[in-house]
Amino acid sequence: MKAVVIKSTGSWYILLAEDGLHYKARLRGKFKTHGLKVTNPIAVGDNVVFEIEAAGDGVGSITDIVPRENYIIRKSVHKAHQGHLIASNIDQTVLIVTMQQPRTSLGFIDRFLVSAEAFRIPAVLIFNKVDLYTADTAAEMEATIAMYQKIGYKSIRTSVVDGFGIEELRENLTNKKTLFSGHSGVGKSSLLNKLDTQLTLRTAEVSSYADKGVHTTTFAEMFPLAPNTYAIDTPGIKELGIFEIGDDELSHYFPEMRNLLGQCKFHNCRHINEPKCAVLKDVHAGEIAVSRYESYLSMLANSDTHR
Repeated sequence: MKAVVIKSTGSWYILLAEDGLHYKARLRGKFKTHGLKVTNPIAVGDNVVFEIEAAGDGVGSITDIVPRENYIIRKSVHKAHQGHLIASNIDQTVLIVTMQQPRTSLGFIDRFLVSAEAFRIPAVLIFNKVDLYTADTAAEMEATIAMYQKIGYKSIRTSVVDGFGIEELRENLTNKKTLFSGHSGVGKSSLLNKLDTQLTLRTAEVSSYADKGVHTTTFAEMFPLAPNTYAIDTPGIKELGIFEIGDDELSHYFPEMRNLLGQCKFHNCRHINEPKCAVLKDVHAGEIAVSRYESYLSMLANSDTHR
């Protein structure tokens, strides 16, 4: 039978089969990763073929993985030169951002957006916990939203406490398979519980000492929110290492830099200190945000190909 992987626990997978039933399954033998150097051959969202094992206990064996339409990947936290598949076959990804408790850095946002751009997956930014913000923090949030909206990223303001923005978020999820991501403590599980009151995902308070969230999601899992509408909840990400992106193509995944392709004096310009660089010209003119350019330089300096 064919099925979609709705939960991965490392060695076991929960499948939603074409007969509408759930099955527990494991991999049969070793699987080719089609050139991908990854720690996990199967991710939530993968379409697979499986068969029930002869033991008759309802356990299945996955025999094949259907080619992916897309996937999003990050560096493995355990193996330096390997990646970890976060999810596959998704229509969009949303990054939950908080200005405090905990604070999401602009560098983290930019790395996430670059990863989404690299795999041609639309990205939306969700600015959560707006009920907590002072006037100064709210003003900072609005300036941040304006910066990202200028380059084409939709931003939604939300609050689980008073329900602000929840319906707008729900509309943006309808008829799509969406990956939810962000640091621990930004409110991913709380937002999902708000979107579907039948979900009872575990939540936890943010540590006031370190201003960091507590991991409440252990494994990636996909939930149906409405007909043809799915959300993939993922464990909180501390760092998002860029994977599979070369130095010469990195600027292509910054929309504001991509728009300047072919306008630099040198065709192989890396936008660092080259003469007549269109990107540097726009940075100096204020057309490209300094924080975005600094993120680009940081990614360039820390890329595998650069080292």
